[in-house]
Amino acid sequence: MLVPFGILELTRGAQEIHQPWLAFGHSKETSDFLADAIGLWWAERREKHAGITKLQIELDNGPEMNSSRTQFMKRMVDLSDQTGLEIELVYLPPYHSKYNPIERFWGVLEQHWNGTLLSSVSLVLNWAQSATWRGTAPIVRQITNAYQTGVVIGRHAFREISSRLQRHSTLPKWSLKISPKPVL
Repeated sequence: MLVPFGILELTRGAQEIHQPWLAFGHSKETSDFLADAIGLWWAERREKHAGITKLQIELDNGPEMNSSRTQFMKRMVDLSDQTGLEIELVYLPPYHSKYNPIERFWGVLEQHWNGTLLSSVSLVLNWAQSATWRGTAPIVRQITNAYQTGVVIGRHAFREISSRLQRHSTLPKWSLKISPKPVL
């Protein structure tokens, strides 16, 4: 079983980058898998985005990454502190995946391997790498960690993390910012 996760880089400015980045996990789709994938993406791509101090991530509000998921919020706070980035999480409403740019790439990938018997991990990875979107092939990675499901942080332990979440005043469930701890 492989679990897909994708990021479509959209960089505003003189030259927009539309670089699909895919991770296929061997475990369950958990908050830790998603956070590890985002962390791996940033570790690999930060040089391409030199000078970036704020990262805006559009998410589909799935159960593993929604803004009330304690483990995911903990991991995003940790990522902000480790990278020094301000992270803004923007959630799309249910049934509005058409507004999520990575969904366009998933459609292209589905058409690309349509009818292919994806019988092995290497076959899935090779087919994914051979797809193109707007003339660009995706970066494809494999995450082999095993993730435990149902990881939850208790209320008392989550208070400190929750205090770091700057929720939007009128859309607190759908938009929040995390600022890194100042380096002393």
